Amino acid sequence: MKITTKTAHFTSPLYLESGRILEPYDIKYETYGELNEKKDNVILVCHALSGSHHAAGFYEGDKKAGWWDALIGDGKAIDTKKYFVICTNTIGSCFGSTGPMSPQYPSEEPYRLQFPVITIKDMVKAQKQLLSSLGIHTLHTIIGGSMGGMQALQFAIEYPHFAKNIIALATTYATRPWAIAFNKVAMEAIRRDPRFKNGNYAPDDFKEHGLDGLAIGRIAGHISYLSPASMEKKFGRAYVETDGLFELFGRYEVERYMEYNTNNFAKIFDPLSYLYIIKAINTYNLARGHGSLYDAINRIEATINLISFKGDMLFFPQEMEHIAKMLKRVNKKYSYHEIDSDYGHDAFLVEIEKFDFLIKEMLEAVE
Repeated sequence: MKITTKTAHFTSPLYLESGRILEPYDIKYETYGELNEKKDNVILVCHALSGSHHAAGFYEGDKKAGWWDALIGDGKAIDTKKYFVICTNTIGSCFGSTGPMSPQYPSEEPYRLQFPVITIKDMVKAQKQLLSSLGIHTLHTIIGGSMGGMQALQFAIEYPHFAKNIIALATTYATRPWAIAFNKVAMEAIRRDPRFKNGNYAPDDFKEHGLDGLAIGRIAGHISYLSPASMEKKFGRAYVETDGLFELFGRYEVERYMEYNTNNFAKIFDPLSYLYIIKAINTYNLARGHGSLYDAINRIEATINLISFKGDMLFFPQEMEHIAKMLKRVNKKYSYHEIDSDYGHDAFLVEIEKFDFLIKEMLEAVE
């Protein structure tokens, strides 16, 4: 599988939903496979909150593949021998695209809290600009899970004739209070950490030890990505063997798991980016700017394929089922599948074998 990683630089202004302007800006992106002569084999992959442009394959020296490697590659469901796959890092993120720690032109000082609030619609608009700059004006498919699914659905509404096919997994039509509440834990934990310094930290301040506030906030997020059944199956009531049961800070295995994963995350993800991205997730609402959800969905021309997961405790299957009912109501082409899973929200990243065959069928149906 051919992997190419690039950064596109734009000097033209990006007009944001808030009324502010981002200028100039960069988008880092990765491609897999080859673009055919007709340019009709392009699949755009949209990442979730903590994801990046590195969706598949290995970088030299890496032990861990891209976040959707089980789905993307030669001979896999998203077959890179057949399709030209693009995954961009969203604006606001911290893996190469312009975000709050990027220099604020013409200064070399980072934006920090002067960075504009961005929305899912802004992320989509920036990606559309990138694709246009590459001479790609129509897409075979747009696919994503969680926040990536939000982007896929937003594309379908904002640019109805841009993609023939949309595949959205483990997502919703508007972020509900339950999910916003989990994000609030992260926001307050970061803001109240003294080392956060109201965003005035140095770019490398947390590379060695991470930011405790981000680690704590990520624990809340991680709980929402799992489910009671998956935690019971994975950990039960197992206790860390080296910790005493009657030590105050002795840990159950589930606690050690949370510590390990979130502490590592806090060393590699920028806390300001985390704040800006969860704000984008919180403000996500397909109906905004279109009068109602009915009016928004009525704009859709692509085939919409929805995949939910039974054990998802962040974006419940009922939320995706509601989208399906709306699509049926306005006579749009769609499919809806609820996957029998007790893993939780992260099933779209982990239990690929439960739905990869569906993805393949959805892609082939466009031929």
